[in-house]
Amino acid sequence: MCFTISVENKTKEAIRKYIDSNKGVQCEINFEDDYFLVSGFAHPKLPIIKQSKIELSEWGLIPSFAFNEEMASDIREKTLNARSDTIHEKPSYKSSIKKQRAILVVDGFFEWQHVGNAKIPYYIFPKDNTAFYLGCIYNQWTNKLTGEIVDTFSIITTDANPMMEVIHNSKKRMPLILSKSDTKEWINPETDIDRINNLMKPFPESEMDAYQISKTAGNSRVDRNYPGIKDRVDNPNLF
Repeated sequence: MCFTISVENKTKEAIRKYIDSNKGVQCEINFEDDYFLVSGFAHPKLPIIKQSKIELSEWGLIPSFAFNEEMASDIREKTLNARSDTIHEKPSYKSSIKKQRAILVVDGFFEWQHVGNAKIPYYIFPKDNTAFYLGCIYNQWTNKLTGEIVDTFSIITTDANPMMEVIHNSKKRMPLILSKSDTKEWINPETDIDRINNLMKPFPESEMDAYQISKTAGNSRVDRNYPGIKDRVDNPNLF
């Protein structure tokens, strides 16, 4: 699955280039925060690219049928990710995948390898030192009590490629990473659903790289949002 990501300098640069090369895209946000490591369970507000605009959206999709805050809060703990193989069946996702697709740009993401009783953390990033474009779905949920509109999203996951099968050896999943050239088709609500299904496939391992990092990355009780959290280590169980 994909619950932990890095959103910082390469993300910001990729978004700036996207705005420059796509005239007419609305972007009224001023996203300056650095997330060297951020967990989806904190429901951070992150910039997502839609067809004609870039908006801050909270991680953890709230479907339209959530009728109160308690139900919305409960559901979003389970909707950080949406599996590509069941996305057309799940009530929380089947409407959004048709017309409400978006891109989350990230510097990289984190995953854990199970070795005996140990969980070895890895940082995974683009081999060309740019950014990943993650395929997402979104929904705008209206709080019927207050009238507040909350924009939320989920990251789609696919089967793991061979590299990710080794790293994420418990679930053997990975985020849906799209080629930059496929992003416009993905966010276009008029793109044929068969084409969308064809895009939901594992990203080539030849375009990814990874290394082990400190086990501190898995400790949610400490502040993990600092640059050194991504430093390479030879044996993360010693740190």
